[in-house]
Amino acid sequence: MSNISQQELDLISNKILEDYDNKNPSIIFKDKIKITNQDALIIQSNVARLREKRGEEVIGYKIGCVSKDTQKKMGFIQPASGYLWKSELHYSGAILKKKDYTNPAMEAEFGIILNSDLKPELTSFDYILESIKGIYTVIEIHNLVFYGNEPYGAELLANNAIHAGIVIGPEIKLPSEKVETDLKLIYDKEVIDSWINKIWPNDMLSEIEWLIKEQARKNNYLKKGDLILTGAYGFPVPINEKKLVEVTSSTFGDVTATFN
Repeated sequence: MSNISQQELDLISNKILEDYDNKNPSIIFKDKIKITNQDALIIQSNVARLREKRGEEVIGYKIGCVSKDTQKKMGFIQPASGYLWKSELHYSGAILKKKDYTNPAMEAEFGIILNSDLKPELTSFDYILESIKGIYTVIEIHNLVFYGNEPYGAELLANNAIHAGIVIGPEIKLPSEKVETDLKLIYDKEVIDSWINKIWPNDMLSEIEWLIKEQARKNNYLKKGDLILTGAYGFPVPINEKKLVEVTSSTFGDVTATFN
């Protein structure tokens, strides 16, 4: 239950977007404002509408906090989601500037692009699988800052699940059967995190049905051409002084970006 008025929610939404634009996100939480997770979702949607109103384009959605450990840390009982923006989409080989982010931190994950609109009432695992055009390795960029009180779930949600951009690798056509892959996050040729025995499609698509239903409750419907980040297996890792970021998958290819 929220104790915050619509006017206050609107003021917070505008402030969060202003801080994000100024590359100094989440400053409002230094005042230890108290909002619920539901308030935070309203704020996230408000900010998205403000960005669309000024001409920005939503190109899909991210799923975050898929691990139970991360959910517990954030005070959640389910994953989180956020919007993806065309203005923040980069392609493998991109050269980016650290100063455009606050404590830039990366996740290695997979993305999919849809080949048809998805109808929530028809949702099933097979239906989702048939609606996928291709799979991609992805570097997800985050502004890894939290200024409020723990757990940080509401702050994370209000800040679009701390999403700050994507670097996407080349499209890989879907395998005709189950395949096993690894996934590695590499900074300056050093493996920072890695996962093995990930099975396509089960591991990658485990939370897509949740996302479809979650977005439908907000009158957002996944459509042909949308990019969906299927969820990272770890927590974002700051790059600090490192520059070259690589994500590699033995089955689904590689993606790289340089942060100067």
